[in-house]
Amino acid sequence: MADYLLEIGTEEIPAKFMPGALAELQAMAAAKLKEHRISFKSLRTMGTPRRLVLYIEDLAAYGEDLKEEVRGPAKKAAFDATGAPTKAAKGFARSQGVPVESLIVKETGNGEYLFALKEVKGKATEELLPELAVQLVTGLSFPKPMRWGSIEMRFARPIRWLVSLFDEKVIPFSLAGLQAGRRSRGHRFLGQPEIEIKSPQTYPEQMRENYVMVDQEERREECWRQIQEQAARVNGRVKEDSSLLEEVIYLLEWPTALTGSIAEEYLQMPEEVVITPMREHQRYFPVRDGEGKLLPYFITVRNGNADHIHIVRAGNERVLKARLADARFFWEEDQKKKLEDYLPQLEKVVFQEKLGTIAQKSERVVRLVGSLTARLQVIDAVAGAAARAAQLAKADLVTNMVYEFPELQGIMGRYYALLSGEKEEVAQAILEHYQPRFAGDVVPASTAGAIVSIADKMDTLAGCFAIGIEPTGSQDPYALRRQAMGVCQILLAHGFEVHLDHLIASALTNYRAVLDEAALGENTAARLKEFFQSRIKNILADRGHRYDVIDAVLGVEYGDLLSTVARAEALTSLRDNEQFQDLLRGYTRASNLAAKKEEGEINPAYFSDDTEKVLFAALENTAAELAPLEVKRDFQGMITILAALAEPIDRFFDAVMVMAEDRQVRINRLGLLAEVVALTKKVGDLGKIVVDK
Repeated sequence: MADYLLEIGTEEIPAKFMPGALAELQAMAAAKLKEHRISFKSLRTMGTPRRLVLYIEDLAAYGEDLKEEVRGPAKKAAFDATGAPTKAAKGFARSQGVPVESLIVKETGNGEYLFALKEVKGKATEELLPELAVQLVTGLSFPKPMRWGSIEMRFARPIRWLVSLFDEKVIPFSLAGLQAGRRSRGHRFLGQPEIEIKSPQTYPEQMRENYVMVDQEERREECWRQIQEQAARVNGRVKEDSSLLEEVIYLLEWPTALTGSIAEEYLQMPEEVVITPMREHQRYFPVRDGEGKLLPYFITVRNGNADHIHIVRAGNERVLKARLADARFFWEEDQKKKLEDYLPQLEKVVFQEKLGTIAQKSERVVRLVGSLTARLQVIDAVAGAAARAAQLAKADLVTNMVYEFPELQGIMGRYYALLSGEKEEVAQAILEHYQPRFAGDVVPASTAGAIVSIADKMDTLAGCFAIGIEPTGSQDPYALRRQAMGVCQILLAHGFEVHLDHLIASALTNYRAVLDEAALGENTAARLKEFFQSRIKNILADRGHRYDVIDAVLGVEYGDLLSTVARAEALTSLRDNEQFQDLLRGYTRASNLAAKKEEGEINPAYFSDDTEKVLFAALENTAAELAPLEVKRDFQGMITILAALAEPIDRFFDAVMVMAEDRQVRINRLGLLAEVVALTKKVGDLGKIVVDK
């Protein structure tokens, strides 16, 4: 057993690349070792802006031997009448690299077959590591890889050194014009330009001596500890911000936190205007008092030690002051006009080349909001607030503040709306219409905000699908997946009684002035609805529903999201109980033959057995009982009622031959079974349910 260290030394890698690269490196390494049957105690990846590190503890010296049986031809084809091996047996033995005499005959579920017993010796780990290391480095993928010099390979940033150690022994390999060895590098300014790594075991401490904290989790804990310590010194606190902290830890190798000051005058602006330049542009942490109010301080983490910290503090304060001075200028300038007065400028801002301007988009959203408020029958006050918010929602895009700080869109719209004398409900809806902005974000709290948000998102989705812009793989420039997910989340959170078909049709209809009928036809609507299906599937999976339950509810009409979720909840709740099993048994017996249904209507005059009459009456009664429950989305109650069909179905099958020679009798019987299937589809496609054995 020995430890293995692989260090890929680079120029500074963008922080956002690092988490994915480290996860990919760990997964690839584990898969490669498993492929070669090499055991290990633990495997982890670490990284800083200048290095990606793989550390494997207690790596076996050899891969495990592999013994396997390979099935060949059937015995009857492998030997002739005298028992001598045929060409089939000889060819099989030759293909497996074993003598024909070593082949054995074994009984299988399908008869006797010839088997070759093979033993593959495990290779020495030391011999495999050079090839594995090259595969790991070249196998890493990045959002924007680059080339450098005359090197053909691509990587996040140029590779400058490689360390490859199996305990104290160098495992050499060549890559990108470099030879792997034991020489690493310390902190760019504080550490040694070259460090002789003795072994994987000494690596972490040797790097610490050169101001490199390699383990990102250690840096995370140290950064947060220092940030809290700095905040306490000014009687403040810092709210947990995991995404900012995640970025900061991949911007440095040796963290040292410091506190800077902000002039009180800048705190008179809305706190978002103060925080955005700090957080988004400078990666600073704002400091608050015990009541959550902003204090005139910020905390940042430098990549270095405490030497000359006063100079670093002054530099950071100077940069932030300039940004806040700009923000104050924009804040004051923007208030010289009412928010409504910015609307004409939207006519000069292109939403999408084929879909017109932002002004045109706003007009479409206003119309769609009108359609939605009428459909939902909201009160006049809500309808009026939603319509006004839809008109003003994009106006802040052409203000100075949002032009400089796009992250503030919607936020500034709310402030400027209030300053312009708009109602609170209108201002709030302007803010909320962008929500949810990202995974895990809140949905609009107000009804008006929810309606405008749905309308805005549906307009974007319909327009993009109509002109052929659809997400492919990781490419989604208009964030259509997020927009569709947002629509679903809002519909569910507010319990809106509106069908996806209505939303899609209304949104597409709004584009008739700029797009042709082909683009707005059924094909576009069908593609967009199918796109929504994938989002609904994700929502149901996140709620803990099994894959077969999800397939069952999506196997029937799913445009009514409230019903779709209620169906899934009912199936998940009842799938293991006796009632559901009765229903499933009846469905299964019926569906196997119902697929053979012939053209023609059920005619009671041709019933020849009492069980047909009983089943027919049971189906009529069941349909009548289901109708009010379906309206109330009481799918558990519907399953209970449907389960009662199991008995008349069983008696029907026991008494009659479904595929009768008389055509009308056959049509009747198949029609009865088809009606059973049709009724069960009101709770889902039960054929998708997997019965646990």
